[in-house]
Amino acid sequence: QWVYNILEKKAEADRIVHENPDPSNGFVLVPDLKWNQNQLDDLYLIALVHRREIKSLRDLTAEHLPLLRNVLQEGKEAIVKRFGVPGSQLRIYLHYQPSYHHLHVHFTALGYDAPGSSVERAHLLADVIDNLAMDSTYYQKRALTFPLRADEPLFKKFQEAGKV
Repeated sequence: QWVYNILEKKAEADRIVHENPDPSNGFVLVPDLKWNQNQLDDLYLIALVHRREIKSLRDLTAEHLPLLRNVLQEGKEAIVKRFGVPGSQLRIYLHYQPSYHHLHVHFTALGYDAPGSSVERAHLLADVIDNLAMDSTYYQKRALTFPLRADEPLFKKFQEAGKV
């Protein structure tokens, strides 16, 4: 609901750094709640797409390339304009598994070791775009590894199934 409140401007409208209102290929860029916006060393923003049916990386196909390219290009432009940080100094990625199931993209300062920015969980947006351009169903077919904490219900299900 937090995501929908932002997209509908019922909450945090004053925090929006950039918005592309297009219902198919648009998104809202907001500072992550973990970032206090006082320094750029730990810069952290989130792009929330307007499309509600895209839950995670697994849902993406070549049909979504215009959306993903908009997020990449306009997100970088908005960050350099507002904060003076060029795209070359950003890590731009998606999580798998995501912490919430509404497609969102993380923009962090390259030097900041943000939670979940390691290779086990983060998929660079530029790589996602390239993979989908080569194969529209890449993320439906690809085995994706991801870490789980021992106390997570999904981990318990893997244990019960003898997969761990």
